[in-house]
Amino acid sequence: MLIRQAPDLKSSEITPEHIYLRRREFLRLATGAAAGALIAGCAPEPASAQTPIPNIGKRMVTTDDKVNTFEEITSYNNYYEFGMDKRDPQRRAGQLKTSPWTVKIEGACNKPADYAVEDLIKPFELEERVYRFRCVEAWSMVIPWVGIPLASVIKRAEPTSKAKFVEFTTVLHPKEMPGLPYGGLNWPYTEGLRLDEALHPLTLLAVGLYGKTLMNQNGAPIRLVVPWKYGFKGAKSIVRIKFTERMPHTAWNDAAPDEYGFYSNVNPNVDHPRWSQATERRIPGYFKSTKTLMFNGYADQVASLYAGMDLKKYY
Repeated sequence: MLIRQAPDLKSSEITPEHIYLRRREFLRLATGAAAGALIAGCAPEPASAQTPIPNIGKRMVTTDDKVNTFEEITSYNNYYEFGMDKRDPQRRAGQLKTSPWTVKIEGACNKPADYAVEDLIKPFELEERVYRFRCVEAWSMVIPWVGIPLASVIKRAEPTSKAKFVEFTTVLHPKEMPGLPYGGLNWPYTEGLRLDEALHPLTLLAVGLYGKTLMNQNGAPIRLVVPWKYGFKGAKSIVRIKFTERMPHTAWNDAAPDEYGFYSNVNPNVDHPRWSQATERRIPGYFKSTKTLMFNGYADQVASLYAGMDLKKYY
């Protein structure tokens, strides 16, 4: 797998020049705090009003595939709390109020706490990471996320020896989420990872994309990104992170356990009961003409996590 760090990277390799932040804009904002930018950018506003994130540190590219445009990434989404059509989140998520925002950390840890989102990320260096994104519905994108390693937050919380899993809970605001009656899931949306998966260096808590704060339809103000798993594992608009001894319930696994397993690793050899996972449709294309890669192309990084496991049984 190709991974390039900042010294080998040109800005044009990551993002289209007409969308990406101007260098002067970065310099002008460099004296501001990244956390302050996040607060200002959390209100639901049109894309042009997103707040640039200053002082982004490391940059990592993990694929030679073309990065999707900002419009593609923000207009074709699954976020069933706002509707089941791919365009519904863009049309409806703006009404979700994302400031102020608190993330509760609890469970089997020595340092449980409630954090304002800006305080949660403030101690850590923000990074830009260009990841493949693979949806269980067999479509995919390449997205330039901005965030911090989830491992940084976990280590800060000091999990106890009883912590074997990490559970994530998405916000539940019925008055602001018109899709709730039709989504067919138990709300609030929950997801989970094994602790070693959560600690893996590729696992990200994202607070932005394309160098700016997240749009609501992409999970503002803070979401999970696990690039070797199907996209529904990436809990959006997180309000709780809980350390547990037992495998947590997850929304899609509860709703259809024969279709959506707890692990949900991208695997071309394990089909969904209703479609093949061997190929995928790369947005904005119309045909499943791209070969699906094991672990979404991150096998050399993460396969050791599942050594000896039957990946068809534990799908």
